[in-house]
Amino acid sequence: MKLGEALVRESLITKEQLKQALERQVMFGGRIGTNLVELKVLREEELLKFLGKYFRVTPVNSEMITSIPEDVLSALEKTVVEKYRILPFRKERKRLYVAMLNPNNVAEIDELRFLTGFDIIPHVITELRLLFALERYYGIKPELRFISLTDPFAETAEPEEKDAVEKTKRAFTDVRDVEEIAGILFKEAHKIATRTALFTVKGETIRGWKARGLTVDRFQTTANEPSIFSDVLATKSHFRGPLLRIKGNEPLIEILSGTPQDSLLMPIIVRDKAVMLLYADNGIHSVLNANIAYISRLASMAAVAFEIIILRKRILDM
Repeated sequence: MKLGEALVRESLITKEQLKQALERQVMFGGRIGTNLVELKVLREEELLKFLGKYFRVTPVNSEMITSIPEDVLSALEKTVVEKYRILPFRKERKRLYVAMLNPNNVAEIDELRFLTGFDIIPHVITELRLLFALERYYGIKPELRFISLTDPFAETAEPEEKDAVEKTKRAFTDVRDVEEIAGILFKEAHKIATRTALFTVKGETIRGWKARGLTVDRFQTTANEPSIFSDVLATKSHFRGPLLRIKGNEPLIEILSGTPQDSLLMPIIVRDKAVMLLYADNGIHSVLNANIAYISRLASMAAVAFEIIILRKRILDM
């Protein structure tokens, strides 16, 4: 029985919640348990406890991996740890205790036994806890889980463009706070737009946060009446086109000093909510330098980067 089905059978989640997690897994990747935690359907501790029952092995709690001795970490080379996504955390005589995502993988355990000469004692660990530990002890950065499994931009890009995208991906992977996310967004968006701005969203209130080529620090409006903001928040999709002179757009028109003939507002969606809005234009009379594919990719990367920060903080606060 698959893990998701087992969770439903134990009444820890509903069929509808499993469906949501599976749909999210298709978009973001990651294991089904990770997506359930990110959806706040399960707490990480609940998932870990169930994994121990599901695999019939001891789960790895925080105390077990708080301070792993160097001789234990060196029992497995970084390349092996990264390949198998495992974590050695204890050693005694000829036994090596290893945290694994699938502790029932007999073939993998046999190969580890052959590589190390130790008797491998498998324990189960959640994906979130493992990723945090691998970064802490081995410097292995977590991979970004992208919105789409395919990358249409990369398929048509020139080699130098592909390199630039890969560098941007890695930059988002390394972020530690939202200021760094904003910095990357401005740097990349500036390549196709002279004016860019980030607006925060809290309920119906939209506030200016940071900008380049604009001043937005005193900007505030609501999504209570028709506007470029209300459209994007309602549809959770981008807007591109001329900025219309309607009442809801007046606060934005004021800081833009007019109505651009080509403007873009892109939502940054985290856990099915727009937490931020990225605006871009090339002034009042010019169009944007390129199509919106790359800006859309940036918003997707930023959304995952936000999730990484949230999950890292959640684990540190345990």
